[in-house]
Amino acid sequence: MLYYSGYTRRIGDVDEGSTVTDFLPAERARGITIQSAAISFSWPPATTTPNATPGSASSPRSATPHNINLIDTPGHADFTFEVLRSLRVLDGAVCILDGVAGVEAQTEKVWAQASAYGIPRIVFVNKLDRDGAAFGRTVKEIGARLGAWPAVCGVPWWSAEGLLKGVGDVVGSRALRYAEGGDGKQIEINSLQQLEEHGDVGLAAEVRTARIALVELLSEHDDEMVEKYLEADEDHLAISASDITASLRKCALQHPQVVVPVFAGASFRNVGVQPLLDAVVDLLPSPEERSDPEVSLTGGVKGGLATFLSGKLVQTAAAVAPDRLRAASKAVSKDKATYALQNPEACALAFKVVVDPKRGVLVYIRVYSGAVNRNAPLWNTNLQTTERAQRLLKMYANDAVDIDSIPAGQIGVIPGLKFARTGDTLISYTGANPKNGPPALINGLQLRPIDVPPPVFFVSVEPNSLAEEKHIRESLNLLLREDPSLHVSVDEESGQTHLAGMGELHLDIARDRLVSDLKAKARIGSIEIGYREAVTAASGEVTEIFDREVSGRSSKAACYAAVEPASEGAVLAADEHTHIFGLADNNRVIVSTPTLYSDGSSTDPEKPGLPESLPMSTVLQAFQNGASASFARGPTHGYQVHSTQVTITFDPAQHLSPNSSPAALSSAARLAVQKALKASTQASETVMMEPVMLVTISVDEDSLGSVVHDISSARGGSVVSLGADDAAASSEQSAVDVSRIYAPPDPFAGGHAVASNSSGSAASMKQIVARVPLKEMVGYLKHLRSLTGGRGTFTMVVDRFEKMGAQRQKAVVNEMRGDYG
Repeated sequence: MLYYSGYTRRIGDVDEGSTVTDFLPAERARGITIQSAAISFSWPPATTTPNATPGSASSPRSATPHNINLIDTPGHADFTFEVLRSLRVLDGAVCILDGVAGVEAQTEKVWAQASAYGIPRIVFVNKLDRDGAAFGRTVKEIGARLGAWPAVCGVPWWSAEGLLKGVGDVVGSRALRYAEGGDGKQIEINSLQQLEEHGDVGLAAEVRTARIALVELLSEHDDEMVEKYLEADEDHLAISASDITASLRKCALQHPQVVVPVFAGASFRNVGVQPLLDAVVDLLPSPEERSDPEVSLTGGVKGGLATFLSGKLVQTAAAVAPDRLRAASKAVSKDKATYALQNPEACALAFKVVVDPKRGVLVYIRVYSGAVNRNAPLWNTNLQTTERAQRLLKMYANDAVDIDSIPAGQIGVIPGLKFARTGDTLISYTGANPKNGPPALINGLQLRPIDVPPPVFFVSVEPNSLAEEKHIRESLNLLLREDPSLHVSVDEESGQTHLAGMGELHLDIARDRLVSDLKAKARIGSIEIGYREAVTAASGEVTEIFDREVSGRSSKAACYAAVEPASEGAVLAADEHTHIFGLADNNRVIVSTPTLYSDGSSTDPEKPGLPESLPMSTVLQAFQNGASASFARGPTHGYQVHSTQVTITFDPAQHLSPNSSPAALSSAARLAVQKALKASTQASETVMMEPVMLVTISVDEDSLGSVVHDISSARGGSVVSLGADDAAASSEQSAVDVSRIYAPPDPFAGGHAVASNSSGSAASMKQIVARVPLKEMVGYLKHLRSLTGGRGTFTMVVDRFEKMGAQRQKAVVNEMRGDYG
């Protein structure tokens, strides 16, 4: 695209690492896109005369130069957030399919995301020059897997030997032949009559068949096409190319989009790119033709940006907003001049933040109204701060040009902003002091934010030395600002810093950025799982006397303690002699004082109560602290104690001495509970407990059985429920009958088969909810993808701790001994 538009003088190649938009070293080394890149070019090239482009179908739009902002996004599932945040600011999309592999798993996910944002799409079936390419089969998969009616606008033109020599233009009823081994600029245009005269009767017949099928499909979804068909005396070929283009455009801009234009080509052989560029201009919308972007105001009022700027949304906000906003709204309605001052000059969304080694922090923005000018103060409505755009850049992949303003509909970059993050709304306004922010009316104006998917892959990040800890923390903060789909958390038990992301490759790239670009001296390891242990038998009552010097003073105290397994859901009644405290990890402490009332006085007049220096609240708190301390390390494996109940019995006559202190009572309780825990293990070994996750897995129906079997047998999990995936069901469009889809025959087909269910509609997704041990979920993403052909996804949250079976506990203990031995 960049070559034909005149932007570059040579065609880049992914295999050589010479593409313009894949400029990161990691992208060139791996041959994949990791980070979305923005670039602008003109099509047709501004230097050409109207209708001079060889691929043009002489339609009015693609005859005059248009500015195209292109964002190249990754295809790998691990970088789905890069696609999500780009989709949020796009007006239209070109979905590129592999002619050999067909519709792949990640295609389905991105297609569903584009549907959620209401983005018009066209499809380009690529790699038709490769062995096993099957254009017809891929077209049918668009209906079967994506739930859309494919409108075939181009068919591949193969030679008898199976070489791709051009494409048949269905809309223009002609064939475009590309010079073999050329750069794609030499195109020979043949009419259907010329094709028949030169012996390519098969292609001419196929273009006619495709033209009839295209008109029939458009007639089903566009009433105007039916009128054109009748005006042409029911001759499908007599309808003009411009009329068909107009109908295709109308269908492509419908929401939800049911008809998807499909084009053919092979970018490696430079075949079919110009017709695709014409289609981008002819069929996809300009910024003015997109629906009004959704905004929300303070008080939760939602509406369109244009509705807000016209003042109509103000009255709605006044009815439901807080008092201060209502007052501001009334003032506005009385004085239109005041409202003009409050009207924002520009409204933009920050959709990407990049830390560039030369230019610093770059914030990519899409402007939705007005224009962002150089040196304009920008109010961040999410963070409630003002920053100044001292420079504005227009990006050309890794290169940048300084500009004075970014108008509505355009994408630009603001370098040097300190606070702006992905998804923040930036507004420029007049008539207010930048330090105080804008008036209440637009203070909380926010464009629809970007959804961040939950992380599913976890590793630990450990500094090589304590001196590196601060630098690593700062580097991680930079990474998080750049990529919000990364999550950083600190495990309180192990002290490990956990880095979570969308997959193994995602975290590999994050590690490379940390170590190579940000120069952080850290190592990436596996996460340590915080197990627990619980007693399985009652200990019987034990006593322990604490008699030591504390702070230079002799201190003595004692108590009885007994432990037993805590029964779930048991209701215990407290009275004036019994005090019950709940601790973390389902532990309980019961302090029994049979000889004392709750105020500390003795039940027996002849026996002493609590001294004034030790009120009952202090004694109870001391015993609670002592028990908590003893639960920090279990008696067998050293893990925190879980689901255990301890009963501490205290009699001042036996357990107190004149020099007893709260610290002595606490220490006596700690020693007594530890002794009781050890006594319990003499009767029966403690059992280990592990964190169990509540996992929600979305899979296609064909993979349901194998995933459920894997969860329940291989991973020791239990399935809670099975059902239809609500998200997939709600986003699914009307079912497409694959048998009614026109697709040209594949003379040299091979490889994949069309996957659809018996009804011919897209395979439905099912949802599995299960409880699975966390240990089994570490690295599960890769296994799930292999089980489901890449179509499975999952999310998980911590549910609870559960006891481990003897076999599983033995395996974990042996593994830990191996790690440390």
